[in-house]
Amino acid sequence: MCGIVGITSNKEVTTRIINSLKKLEYRGYDSAGIATLKDGFINEVKSEGRVEVLEKNISNTNLQGEIGIGHVRWATHGKPSTINAHPHSSETVSVVHNGIIENSTILKKVLEKKGHKFKSQTDTEVIAHLVTDYLKKNNLKDAIIKVLNKLHGSFALGIIFKDYPDLIVGARRGSPLAVGYGPNENYLGSDSYALKSMTNKVSYLNDGEFCLIKKNQVEFFDTKGNKVNKKILNSSQDNQNYDKGDYKHFMAKEIDEQPITIKNCVNEYVDKINRQINIFNFPWKINQISSIVLIGCGTAYHSCLVAKYWFEEYTSLDVTIDIASEFRYRKLKFKADCLYVFVSQSGETADTYAALDICNKNKMKTCSIVNVVESSIARDSDIVLPIHCGPEIGVASTKAFLGQMLVLYMLCLKLSFDQKITSKKNYQEKIKNLLSLSNLCKKTLLTDSKIQKISRVFIEAKGSMFLGRGYSFPIALEGALKLKELAYVHAEGYPAGEMKHGPLALIEEGMPVVVLAPRDDYYKKTISNMQEVIARGAKVLLITNKSKDEIQSENIWETIEVENLSEDLLPFLTTIPLQKLAYYSALQKGYDIDKPRNLAKSVTVE
Repeated sequence: MCGIVGITSNKEVTTRIINSLKKLEYRGYDSAGIATLKDGFINEVKSEGRVEVLEKNISNTNLQGEIGIGHVRWATHGKPSTINAHPHSSETVSVVHNGIIENSTILKKVLEKKGHKFKSQTDTEVIAHLVTDYLKKNNLKDAIIKVLNKLHGSFALGIIFKDYPDLIVGARRGSPLAVGYGPNENYLGSDSYALKSMTNKVSYLNDGEFCLIKKNQVEFFDTKGNKVNKKILNSSQDNQNYDKGDYKHFMAKEIDEQPITIKNCVNEYVDKINRQINIFNFPWKINQISSIVLIGCGTAYHSCLVAKYWFEEYTSLDVTIDIASEFRYRKLKFKADCLYVFVSQSGETADTYAALDICNKNKMKTCSIVNVVESSIARDSDIVLPIHCGPEIGVASTKAFLGQMLVLYMLCLKLSFDQKITSKKNYQEKIKNLLSLSNLCKKTLLTDSKIQKISRVFIEAKGSMFLGRGYSFPIALEGALKLKELAYVHAEGYPAGEMKHGPLALIEEGMPVVVLAPRDDYYKKTISNMQEVIARGAKVLLITNKSKDEIQSENIWETIEVENLSEDLLPFLTTIPLQKLAYYSALQKGYDIDKPRNLAKSVTVE
């Protein structure tokens, strides 16, 4: 979840490393640091807190160099502090690291017996001393191979050396790492986003590989030290979307971008003339698939839960949903006719990638639904279905969630039609509904003033609950998650029918409860559950869709009505007020909305 960058050049690099770290700050913002090599000395500047603090501290120094590495940290081993900030250096080596070294305690004891002195509480400092130790008796390449073989766990590394003034070593196991190419200089970064301002020509390290980066040459090697040839790819990301524009926060911008996100995604997959969904290069015939497993973490997992209802309703496939962090530790029974679908905004989520890796090793059918087509998960899947959201910078996912649901929905419709379960008439009717979704989302966004007032009650409460049935249950989970992520308010998402089996005991006078009750097949039962919590003193915020029918309950605190749409697409609309609720709750509390505490955008550690 940390971010790393390195530059070797014939020009000064400090300012560009700082600028790249600003782009990487979504990966971690507990601390930041830079190390450069100048006149045979490694020089460091490190700071607790954001990159802007580091930048101020550097302005008071004379940190220069034509080669350097930088780091933004999301703390794992050791509390956020200046001393625990990266880079970590010995007298001859400086290291930045994303990941976790699981055997760091054992390695540290061995190194201390050899006379090595440690300053920090981190696992990363072990790497700097280990490299230093092996370089005493080995050439550089052999030393690197031996160090990497000693490390247990996950890592992306950037290393510079006092005695090699033009060299950055990069290495990867588990955590992503990219190499960029420029004129008389080359780059190392956690992703292409960090390098975008300098180059769009990149290569990606595969698991177990390392590289030697000089300003005029890059060499790649496998775990045994054999040379590896790499393709140079053109990064596809669009730099213009990285700016907040007139918005105070990226999250506010990204919420408002959702109609555009949906429109762009639909345009990529839907043939409007023939009213059909195109998923090109789908590598299997429909009779080769009898079941599907949807796998994700956090918000991506919630998109899978929504999709479960679609796949069960519209296909004959057996459907299983799995949390990626649990998938890899179970005794799995793989079937050749099962399709495994991996959902991840970044395409770098460590747990999701590990689940994919297990499936690949067992020669399963794999599909990824991601926002970053150059990501590790995308590259290692049989087929990639991009969500076409553009960059999502806010840590709490919004537009990517709708994009994930949308691609899952279209995949479901495509498989349903191919299975001849959905008739051509119904298939084209559903596509017609899809084409209207963007405009209806735009209308649903026009609820700001009301939600701002409502949010005041949530920030004053010691807890809240989000209830729904059917499609609305996963949306309740997502709404609760957003409030927790952004406003730091305890919130629980529950199936509405489960309240009487325990959670009802939590309801007390004035407690805010969000009830998602669109006028679907579950409406009447959900309204009955709503009455149960109202009777016990809850302040109910009802989210439903517009109708002339009266709601069969009194004493509802507030109601938000979204636009009308087919039942299966209503989750796209009911999600938006919940995103707004979380946003305005956090705003009123004065929190850092784009960078909530203890979280990071790309979760690249287990």
